[in-house]
Amino acid sequence: MGILPILRWPDTRLETVCDPVEPDEDIGRLIIDMFETMYDAPGRGLAAPQLGVMKRLFVIDVTWKEAQPSPVVFVNPKIVEASESRSDAEEACLSIPGVTTIITRPDWVIMEWTDARGEAQRQRLDGACARCAQHELDHLNGIVTFDRLDAPARHAAEAQYAVQP
Repeated sequence: MGILPILRWPDTRLETVCDPVEPDEDIGRLIIDMFETMYDAPGRGLAAPQLGVMKRLFVIDVTWKEAQPSPVVFVNPKIVEASESRSDAEEACLSIPGVTTIITRPDWVIMEWTDARGEAQRQRLDGACARCAQHELDHLNGIVTFDRLDAPARHAAEAQYAVQP
């Protein structure tokens, strides 16, 4: 299948909470297609619902643009702990092209998930990796960056998006 079309906001599928990936589901081809699509976009993360696949799965690679690639697959991820400290940073989204917003998120999170081989993982994620994983997890919960903004910032971001080609 290769590179797949990415849904654009306000597609209602981006507002949908995704179903878990079942242990016996074959997601190998989907994972390959997700990485190919993400690198082509070019992004640092991509969630299955952005491709219209309503499953709790995302991929990230926060280093590929500046250094060696470090691809990670997250199946049925969940945050089990988050820092009390929060930081603001710019975030862009492949489903909302041309718009960058300032989003406040925990500085680090501890996540649990299953990897592409079906093995359980638990790891503390910091910095860009934590931010990217939280952004992609939002997609699995039907949340886009606009939903994280206060009313005036959201209005301004939506107005900017409306003039994008």
